[in-house]
Amino acid sequence: MVWDTIYGRDPVQPAVQEWGGISYALSALDAALPDNWQIVPLIKVGRDLAARANEFLRTLRHTPPAARFLEVAEPNNRVTLRYESAERRCEHMAGGVPPWTWSELGPLVADLDALYVNFISGFELNLETARLLRHGFSRFLYADLHSLFLGKEPNGLRVLRTLPEAPAWFGCFDVVQLNEDEMAQLGPDPLAVAADAMRQGCKTVCVTLGKRGAAYFTGNPIRTELIPVPAMHPPTFDQVIDPTGCGDVFGGATVAALVSGASVENAIRTGNRLGARNVHHRGATGLRDHLMGKLSVA
Repeated sequence: MVWDTIYGRDPVQPAVQEWGGISYALSALDAALPDNWQIVPLIKVGRDLAARANEFLRTLRHTPPAARFLEVAEPNNRVTLRYESAERRCEHMAGGVPPWTWSELGPLVADLDALYVNFISGFELNLETARLLRHGFSRFLYADLHSLFLGKEPNGLRVLRTLPEAPAWFGCFDVVQLNEDEMAQLGPDPLAVAADAMRQGCKTVCVTLGKRGAAYFTGNPIRTELIPVPAMHPPTFDQVIDPTGCGDVFGGATVAALVSGASVENAIRTGNRLGARNVHHRGATGLRDHLMGKLSVA
């Protein structure tokens, strides 16, 4: 869970503060999962915002009644976003939520049917723990690698970088998600990058492309397809209210479809549809209802 301070989303409005990061993915999972699936949050939050975070958790309908985030003594992660355009932003992060170790994580995943890993800070777990997770968890594993591609300067500025040992990271998961800029950090040939990932054991690579939709690479031999964003009314990117969290909504919705038995193509269509709907809603509060086509309070 990340507490966002956002500048420039609406140039005539002052900065806004609200939950960001995994709250978008949780909302999408809650909107798209069938009733026979349950969300079990394995998420650390700082003590300073733990009570507030658990209030958000209680708004979700797919979580067990006793579900709680894991409270840690360190300050919660906080991100300052400054939008330069609907798809470009500058990001600073502060906070000290510690990473997961395998000794912590192993007992918690033993009875799960699937696991969705989202690198919101990029420091949720290291490569050794990810390898142990893959070895110790034989069921479905999906990861949004996003913030693994962000270095952190001493002043907290996040900067795009290539991912050290990228093929090894890809091999820890069945499906990996990254965006177009992150894919470009791995080499000039996306097909070669995907082939390298699949040699490590990854089954599908999904690349989000903003308003153009998303592409995937899967199979042996590899097949690939671009799945465009569906036409919507109002036109999806003509009246952007809030671009924050679209990738997280895409990931949560795609995972919900995959665990329900959808093909990769249809799962990505679901992710595109809900990710596009997200731009017409401000913040994560009330987002679940908005994604389901209901009236919501932003």
